[in-house]
Amino acid sequence: MHTVFSMAVVAAYVVVLTFVAFRARAAREFREFSLARRALPLALVFGSLAATNVGPVFSIGFVGRGFNSGLLFLGIGLAYSVQNILVGLLVAPRLRALKNCHTLGDAIGQKYDRDCQVLAGIISVGLCAGFAAVMAKAGGDVLRDIFGLPHWSSVVIIVGVTALYTTFGGLRASVITDAFQFSAFAILLPITLLFVLLFHLDGGAATFAKEASAATSNGLSSTSCIEIVGLVMAFLLGETLIPPYANRALASRTTRISRNGFILAGIFSLAWFMVMVALGISARSIIPQGTGEDDVLLKLVRSVMPAEGYALLLVVLVSIVMSSLDSLLNAGAVAFTQDIVKPFANVPDNTALVIGRSATIIIAAIAAVGAVAVPSIISGLLICYSIWAPAILPALIIGLWIKRPRPLAGILSMGIGTLVAVCFQFILPSLTTKVPAIITEMPAIIPALGAALLAYVVGHWIAKIREERK
Repeated sequence: MHTVFSMAVVAAYVVVLTFVAFRARAAREFREFSLARRALPLALVFGSLAATNVGPVFSIGFVGRGFNSGLLFLGIGLAYSVQNILVGLLVAPRLRALKNCHTLGDAIGQKYDRDCQVLAGIISVGLCAGFAAVMAKAGGDVLRDIFGLPHWSSVVIIVGVTALYTTFGGLRASVITDAFQFSAFAILLPITLLFVLLFHLDGGAATFAKEASAATSNGLSSTSCIEIVGLVMAFLLGETLIPPYANRALASRTTRISRNGFILAGIFSLAWFMVMVALGISARSIIPQGTGEDDVLLKLVRSVMPAEGYALLLVVLVSIVMSSLDSLLNAGAVAFTQDIVKPFANVPDNTALVIGRSATIIIAAIAAVGAVAVPSIISGLLICYSIWAPAILPALIIGLWIKRPRPLAGILSMGIGTLVAVCFQFILPSLTTKVPAIITEMPAIIPALGAALLAYVVGHWIAKIREERK
């Protein structure tokens, strides 16, 4: 009965979500598919950012890390909240002020040249597929728990349903469904925390404080200083203006809406991290130690909630996954069309729309296949962070702020930042017998960011000397 009720609730939710998505209207032109005609109000920008920001990583993942590491990850999560606020104050308005700009690649192309735009587009599409694979893995975990299906088929279902409404509705359908999903999980998971604290935590505040201290001590003892620095940098920079967030900044009605949307999302994320870490700490006295971090939230709620409450939580988790996944699919498709295809072919608008929809399906398929290789939600996210930040941020942010950015600096920074990040993330760990441990244990984002910044300075200097000689 428990399983049948849960399945019925989730199925009903998917039907309602699909109805909301189709009511959002299918996109009829590429400008609507990519930027919703640059007409998004503050409520939709904030709701979509919050829903995308607070995805499965910052719910399922943070509950698991709270279970194992206590308040350590709350401190690390603060870096992410600060990042959102800083982007709102310093970067998003400058990005929104650019004319005829659909993507980050567009922005980089306007500031540098076509080659930089194409490289930025390739990186954006690749990272969107990587982030989407992490979300697909999380969605597969939830549906497997509901239906008892093999993980691969659960992944196909979650990716297929999300790709369906994203392919036809574009950004408008994505942000409207995100706002719908945000309203659900922003209410239900805090209620879950209150239910746990009031009725299932024996010893009350004293037990919570004891478990928080034990978990935090465990987290600090098992995490080196260099790892903590790397994690703070990853959460501060790794998700800064990834394509879905950049699209919200560009699609907002005004620069003021763009700024305020990011600031409000940053403030909300801080409160959300507190709730998620508190759930993880509370779970330590309720579910067995040694539970996998991606399973903590589901096992906690199954242990303490009645069937109706558990079914509602499953709906919330499904909505969290879909709100992040639809944004990534749309952003990757727009980047492919705008930054990889259009620089080489002057395609008409209807053709661009077809290409964007086709790219959505292809990226969804890649994400579904890649989900099987994701080790855990947080680990998969950190891999993407380690590549995105050095690959794009130095060239993008410096380009938005200096008067005359040089194309050579941009291309060198993006290329070398990507290569160093991939090398430290995937190649050096396999050479443990030949490389000093201090190098293999160093978070990839630290050397990769340093290399990207150095490459930018060198490229800028070389280009400037060439100009003076001419």
